[in-house]
Amino acid sequence: MSKFLLVLVWALSAALVLLIVSLPINLQTHLIAGTVVLVLMMALKLLRAEGNWRLVALALGTAIVLRYAYWRTTSTLPPVSQLENFIPGLLLYLAEMYSVFMLGLSLFIVAKPLPSRPPKIVTDESNLPTVDVFVPSYNEEPQLLADTIAAARAMDYPADKFTVWLLDDGGTVQKRNATHVVEAETALERHKSLQQLCADLGARYLTRERNEHAKAGNMNNGLAYSQGELIAVFDADHAPTRSFLRETVGYFNEDPRLFLVQTPHFFLNPDPLERNLRTFEKMPSENEMFYGIIQRGLDKWNGAFFCGSAAVLRRAALMEANGFSGVSITEDCETAIELHSRGWNSVYVDKPLIAGLQPTTFASFIGQRSRWAQGMMQILRFRFPLLKRGLSFPQRLCYMSSTLFWLFPFPRTIFLLAPLFYLFFDLQIFTASGGEFLAYTFSYMIVNLMMQNYLYGSFRWPWISELYEYIQSVHLLPAVISVMLNPRKPTFKVTAKDESVAVSRLSELSRPFFLIFALLVVATFVAAWRIYAEPYKADVTLVVGGWNLLNLIMAGCALGVVSEKRERAATRRIKVKRRCEFGREGIWYPGTIEDVSVNGARIKVYRGDALDALGDGEVNLRFEMLSGAGTAILPVEIRNSERSADGLAIGCRYVRSTADHHRYVADLVFASADQWTQFQSARRRNPGVLMGTIWFLRLAMFQTYRGLVYLFRSARGDKDEARSGEVSR
Repeated sequence: MSKFLLVLVWALSAALVLLIVSLPINLQTHLIAGTVVLVLMMALKLLRAEGNWRLVALALGTAIVLRYAYWRTTSTLPPVSQLENFIPGLLLYLAEMYSVFMLGLSLFIVAKPLPSRPPKIVTDESNLPTVDVFVPSYNEEPQLLADTIAAARAMDYPADKFTVWLLDDGGTVQKRNATHVVEAETALERHKSLQQLCADLGARYLTRERNEHAKAGNMNNGLAYSQGELIAVFDADHAPTRSFLRETVGYFNEDPRLFLVQTPHFFLNPDPLERNLRTFEKMPSENEMFYGIIQRGLDKWNGAFFCGSAAVLRRAALMEANGFSGVSITEDCETAIELHSRGWNSVYVDKPLIAGLQPTTFASFIGQRSRWAQGMMQILRFRFPLLKRGLSFPQRLCYMSSTLFWLFPFPRTIFLLAPLFYLFFDLQIFTASGGEFLAYTFSYMIVNLMMQNYLYGSFRWPWISELYEYIQSVHLLPAVISVMLNPRKPTFKVTAKDESVAVSRLSELSRPFFLIFALLVVATFVAAWRIYAEPYKADVTLVVGGWNLLNLIMAGCALGVVSEKRERAATRRIKVKRRCEFGREGIWYPGTIEDVSVNGARIKVYRGDALDALGDGEVNLRFEMLSGAGTAILPVEIRNSERSADGLAIGCRYVRSTADHHRYVADLVFASADQWTQFQSARRRNPGVLMGTIWFLRLAMFQTYRGLVYLFRSARGDKDEARSGEVSR
């Protein structure tokens, strides 16, 4: 009864809000109402109001958003008779309504997400299910695979209860018998070396006849040869912690209809934006908004979906659906939709239990996002979640939100071009005075920013989502259009891993960003000239010029993103504290391992003369393994050293020559999940809308300058090469 009353109260409140929103009010009344709402939202934010008060703040913001949408619909569209104004005006209106609709879906999903689920630690080993661990691979380097396999084999789980499988799609019979001799020999060599690697590390190697249905087909081949009750999936560059299985399989004992336990993807290296803007250690990563908030919101509605890795799935559920789905190139989400529609359940555990690599270069980043966007468009086309039989209504909304999100290149492009229609061609695509435009649109933008801050807080800083969308839209727009025109055309392309940038340079995909920036600069001067030449239109021109200036700031910041900073290391180091000994041949010095990466470590030795006594050559790092397997002695190569008052700080690189060395590195880098949690927590703070905006403006100014410097250097380098060519001729 109480639940019914609550629903009734909310329904009546919603009806009342809609009635108020549609009331005809003058501009002054709207300004007063908007100001009151903003003050109330700010007060609730400053008081750190949570629970129902948080919902009240979001409801107040929603009222302003709906008022803006009503005003835009009833008062601002150009007349249909003026097609030159109506068509671009309608496109802008549709782009804005898309944003309002997606905000509504976001509110439904994450207004009150589930608290983080506690891990289900299984202690009764007699009741543990058997697990097959799949590591699908295509073209990854053996060393990268060795680290992942070693970490998977070191998981804290009875050895007779789990099997690690390397599913190699780079050494198939088809590839080994290719007509191209180099390709065939490369595949044969890979086949033999990975077979030996698996034998050394205690894993099983499996390939297949032909490369069909990409990753989904590869894993379905693994299903045919394995027998475990559960399937754990790790990408080739996703190494699990020791506790991964212990903290996930327990959920399957509680719910016989559970098909998935998904955990977040944590990355050791920055993406191109984080690396080039130097925000990796300071600001939450892009994926943290999805894994820290959105997946928890989806989990509330039994809509958390498979993300391709860092997950455990039930074999019985997969077999019911004929394995992993392969119609689209995003087999993970597609598989989840199919199993959810069959009545199976999913769980999301918000604790990083794997550490992986993400694209380093901007080109690889765009390649990965193009695949995601095209795959989601295929799902929207072939599965259409809103009408998918078997899904609950909340699940339909969850999947529609996840797929429709990837349409963002269209509205983002329209928002970029819309001011130019007025400034260059004097098209009236928005029929409102400057005062009305400023009053309605400005209040809507501020409220929107505050709502985003309420929803995502310390997981996403102001304006960063807009920057990520802009840098992707330029290249994703053609990709999304192509899959709409031909939904079966896209093919699965493996994302490059373990990259490095040897020299500072402009990305090969940077040219459109500089052209757009130049166009917006010209538009800024045009706006200034029109304010001077047409003072009777100054109010509208000021507003449109301000909009263009905002686009210019975003475009300038993007110049820094596509200006690739030199960085040889593929991964960043993570702070740890582990006792160790450093030395060789009976000479050992006590020390502390201060930070680690997949390639090397930094050690603090409490003897300033340690290197003098040890001399040149390889040195050993000795430490106790967290797995309890005894003492590890890992060869290292000294790269640099620095004396201090309390000892010697030594930077070293691992020297892996045996399978045991890979096990030692896995124990040193991947064994503990606590270090990933601590690293994420250190970055998660909420600067607020005002301070976040000021921070972003400073960042954008510097990155604009840096991008232009890179452009100048690149142009000068091209001229120097041309002159060299002239001399050589």
